[in-house]
Amino acid sequence: MPKTAIGYIVEQGRPVATEFELATPQVDEVVIEVSHSGINRADLSQLAGHYPPPAGASDRLGLEASGRVIAVGPAVSRLQVGDEVCALLAAGGYASHVVVSEQQVAKLPQGISLEQGAAICEAYATAWYNLYEIAALQPKERLLMHAGASSVGLAAVQLAAQSGNKVFVTAGSDEKLALCKELGADAGWNRHQGPFVEAVKGWGGADVIIDPVAGDYLAADQQVLNLDGRIVVLGLMGGRDAQLDAARLLMKRQRIQGSTLRSQSLTVKGRLMRALEQNVWPLLSKGTCQARVEQVYPIADVAVALQQLAENKTMGKLVLAW
Repeated sequence: MPKTAIGYIVEQGRPVATEFELATPQVDEVVIEVSHSGINRADLSQLAGHYPPPAGASDRLGLEASGRVIAVGPAVSRLQVGDEVCALLAAGGYASHVVVSEQQVAKLPQGISLEQGAAICEAYATAWYNLYEIAALQPKERLLMHAGASSVGLAAVQLAAQSGNKVFVTAGSDEKLALCKELGADAGWNRHQGPFVEAVKGWGGADVIIDPVAGDYLAADQQVLNLDGRIVVLGLMGGRDAQLDAARLLMKRQRIQGSTLRSQSLTVKGRLMRALEQNVWPLLSKGTCQARVEQVYPIADVAVALQQLAENKTMGKLVLAW
C-alpha cells in the first residue's frame, strides 16, 4: 500500500491537486485504489463555498468512487483485497485512494464495469432514500420528478417505473425528455415551454414530487400536488427563496421536507448501501435499470468536466478516470 496519495481540494473556487498521507485502515475500514470518481452537483456547491464537508470529513472533493480494495482493517468481514467495489462517501472521492468504512462500500453488481460503478452509488442511493424512506412512495402513486435527466432523476425514474408508478418529468430539452421516456417516464414537460402546472394537472397530478430546483418551483409544486401529497426538496438550482400557500398546505394536507444525504450518519449510509445491494444491484445486472455514463474525462480535465455539469448540458453521469 502506498504511503501517500493524490486528491483534489478547493482553492479559490477551483479544484487543485494535492498530495496527502494515506492512513492505515482501522477496525472496519478498507483502502480503495480508485479507478473512477463520480461527479455530482454537490461538488459545484462545494467549489462555490456553499456546501462544506460534514464535520470530521476530508476537505477533498467527491461523494463517490469505484476501484479495487488494496487493504482491509482487522474487523472487515464482507470485503477482501482485490474486490472491485464502489463507495458512497461524505467527501474525498476525487482522490487516487480513499479510506472508508466497509459499511459504505459495496461490491459492484455483476456485469457493471468500474467506469459504471462510479455512476451508481450517489444517484441510486439518493433516489432510493428519497423515494422510499423520505417520501414513502406507495404502489400506484404518481411521481413528479424535476430535472429528470440528471443522474438522480434518471435513477428515480427507473426505480419508480420498475415498481409500476407513473412518472412525469420536467427537463430542459426535448432530447432529455425523450431519454426519460425511454427509461420509463410516462410523460414530460420541457421547462423552456413555460410553467408545468397545467400539464401535470392534466396528467392527473402528483402524489410525490422530488424537487432539486426549489425557488419558484415550490409554489407550482403545491398546485399540482394531490391530497396528502409529499414534496421532497433535494437542491436549490432555482434559488433558496420560495413563496408558499399555507392554506393549500393545510387543506390538502401537504408535506414539504428538505433532504440531504451527504451529512447522514454511517448507520444510514450503511443501511442504504445494503438496500441497494438487495433491491437495485439485481436490476442493474439484468439491465432493467441502467448506469448511464454520458462522458468519461481524464482526472487532469476535472475542471472541464465540472464546467460541463455547471452548464446543465448533461444527460446522466460524468465520470473522472484516474
